[in-house]
Formats: sequence, C-alpha cells, structure tokens
Amino acid sequence: MGETGKEEYKIQSFDSETQKLLKTALKDPSNVDLEKVANIIVDQSLKDCVFSKEAGRICYTIIQAESKQVGQSIFRRSLLNRLQQEYKDREELRTRSLQAWICYVTFICNIFDYLRVNNMPMMALVNPVYDCLFRLAQPDSLRKEEEVDCLVLQLHRIGEQLEKMNSQRMDELFSLLRDGFLLQEGLSSLSQLLLLEIIEFRAADWKMTDAAQKYYYSEVTD
Repeated sequence: MGETGKEEYKIQSFDSETQKLLKTALKDPSNVDLEKVANIIVDQSLKDCVFSKEAGRICYTIIQAESKQVGQSIFRRSLLNRLQQEYKDREELRTRSLQAWICYVTFICNIFDYLRVNNMPMMALVNPVYDCLFRLAQPDSLRKEEEVDCLVLQLHRIGEQLEKMNSQRMDELFSLLRDGFLLQEGLSSLSQLLLLEIIEFRAADWKMTDAAQKYYYSEVTD
C-alpha cells in the first residue's frame, strides 16, 4: 500500500489527464497505450531531475504489473528503445541543455538500478551507462561542478554493481578520474573534494568509513 502511494505521489507534477494515464499504467497496464506512457516518463525525466531519480521505481512497477497481467513486455521494450534513441543523441543533448543531459544520465542509471532480468542488471544497459559516465569524466565535464556531482552520485548508487558487470571499464573510468583529480587545471575545490571522495570510496570496496564520512561532510558543510 505504501509503495503505491509513493508512486502516485511522484506523479503530481503531471496534468490530471496524464496522472490518470500513469495511475492506470501502474495498476492496469493492459488498458493504456504503454508506448505513450514510456515516452511521457522519458520526456518528464529529461526536464525534471527530481522525477528522473524516482522514475526507475515507477518503470519497475509498470513492468512488473504488465508481466503479471498479460505476460508481455511492451512497456520495457518501448522504454529501452527510447533510452537508446536518447543515448545515440547524447552529445547533441548535452550541447543543447546541460540540465537535460544530467537528467538523462540520472534516469538511465536509475533504470539500470531498478530493472532486473533473473535478478541481474540488464546487460544491454551496461555499456551505455558506462559510456555516459565516461563522458562525465572528460576534461570539459570535470570543469563543471554539476557534471562531477552527477557522476559521483551515480557511482555511489550503482558503481559496485556496475563494476561486477565489467570491472575493466571501471578500472579505466577511475584511471580517468585519478588523472583528472591530479593533473587537470580548472577544477573547483568542491569538484576536487568529490573526486577524492569517490576514489577513496571505491578503494574501500564501495563503502564509506566513519572517518571519511565525518571529514567529507564537514568539508562540504564548511
């Protein structure tokens, strides 16, 4: 009951007709156009980073409901097709709107976190997610605090499970982050702090020690 309430709460930013459509999709997916629902969720996720953080849970609920009700995966297929389309245009998206790009990365990482096949993350999302994180680790992105913040948040959330899927790419990503931290000019003090924190977080097996938590928390609040 609590979960459903939470899902419904997260769709209050939509107009009443769209809210009704999404509520039906969450409970009775065979009665709505699921491709349209997938597009609505992606469109909103690119505009609203708060929503993009929660959209994975909504998508997971619709996929589960559709699977139980009709044994199909129309919504999942539509969602992945749209994610792939945005992924192909990611450089254009970043150039057009940094905010939309950050929302997209947040959304695809959220979907990676929630969607499971046989209790494992979806292999089809592993390389696209890595590619997005690698883009955030490029010099021009590391000079933007919003992108560094996004990168670090996603690695906190899915870094450990992503590394299990492909440890070599994670090694390469952290090599870029270490080089960026040590060598790159133009990093803000906050970006340096965030990069150091995530490097140490991974070195501690994706765990935050009490001492590190106190140190980084006091630095950020100061």
